[in-house]
Amino acid sequence: MKTKLKYLVTVSLNRKIKTKWFVIANILLFILIAGLINADSIIKTFGGDFSEKQEIFVIDNSNKALEIFKKQNEEYTSLLGDEESSFEIKLTGKKPKDILKTKKHKDAWVLVLDNDKENVLSAKLISDGYINTTEYAALSSIVNNTKSQIALAETNIDPNDLAKISGPVKIEREVLDKDKKSEDEQMQMIMSTVFPIFILPFFALTIFLVQMIGAEVNDEKTTRGMEIIISNVSPKVHLLSKIISSNLFVIIQGVLLFVYGVIGIYIRHILGNGSITNMTSLDIGTTISNLMASDVGAQLVYIIPLALIMMLLTFIAYSLLAGVLASMTTNIEDFQQLQTPIMVVSLVGYYLAVMAGVFEGSLFIKIFAFIPFISAILAPCLLVLGQFSIIEFIIAIILVIITIFLLVKYGFKIYKQGILNYSSKDLWKKMFKALKSK
Repeated sequence: MKTKLKYLVTVSLNRKIKTKWFVIANILLFILIAGLINADSIIKTFGGDFSEKQEIFVIDNSNKALEIFKKQNEEYTSLLGDEESSFEIKLTGKKPKDILKTKKHKDAWVLVLDNDKENVLSAKLISDGYINTTEYAALSSIVNNTKSQIALAETNIDPNDLAKISGPVKIEREVLDKDKKSEDEQMQMIMSTVFPIFILPFFALTIFLVQMIGAEVNDEKTTRGMEIIISNVSPKVHLLSKIISSNLFVIIQGVLLFVYGVIGIYIRHILGNGSITNMTSLDIGTTISNLMASDVGAQLVYIIPLALIMMLLTFIAYSLLAGVLASMTTNIEDFQQLQTPIMVVSLVGYYLAVMAGVFEGSLFIKIFAFIPFISAILAPCLLVLGQFSIIEFIIAIILVIITIFLLVKYGFKIYKQGILNYSSKDLWKKMFKALKSK
């Protein structure tokens, strides 16, 4: 039995790996992953620059707003802690059209500031094309603060009092829970955003695993090769070979994706780049260092192994379910209809993982984290966010193991009856009959 199982696993795995398509697909995946990680460098090569500040030419008809506007821009930049988010402000006396028609300043903005008897200050923004919503909101905030400063200055308030009123408030955080530190709060926020991204490959590999097993079983049934195989090995050995080979393939592909990501980050390090886009001030190296120095980093020491165990068990559960469902179908089209609910279940788990950080403490999401097939995506995310305890996570793992046991106990019976069945007539009756058999 062991020899036949090993032979079937080897043949099935070689059919998946030793192909030109596997090599081509992985070359494309490497280029895609490394390219996404170094997207800013690629764009810079073709003329883009994320570190370039937005240029604003100011026409100050009020003769009093420019300096205040510059100061508000500096304070806004200081508040965000990102120099690249500030604007490069220049005073001009030229007409807006004369500035924007030049190639050098085509992407610049022209801000016209005027006195306004009713509203203190009026502003007009001129550009050659559309403006990014985020940058427009930032500029609007700076202009409104400028207006407030001018209004306060005109009320003859003492300069010291004016400085106190206009100065930004520094919020000091205090966390009463002794097990949590205020310094780790930012890392917790980062992880709530980043972790679902790391779960995405698992979600994709799960769908791929289900499709792969279904396609392989249906291919053998369609070509009648199943009859030759089953005449030499038992259905149990045949299903085990599919499960083992498919899971090995998915694990190998997952490791390769991780390696591609590491190489992409290393390339980024060699190029000396910081943040991936100008929308975030997170440097990868600094973020990882801060993460490992925080309590969140210490928790990852046991979270990662537990998450990997959960994912591996869930792969086995999905492959068992896919194999059993594939045995009941007579062609790939029927299996695709059966696999749709599986994909929906996985998708629900992924979206709940994304929303977990927003709906903190949601009982609905926590209950779903215990459901097998969903827990591998959702439970690790809740554990990272501190919404799940280790005991609860272990309970979720136990529930997955119970699901695997039930699939093995009853699934093999269905597989034995369905694998040589080429008719969809009374299929469900045959399935329930198989469940009752010893």
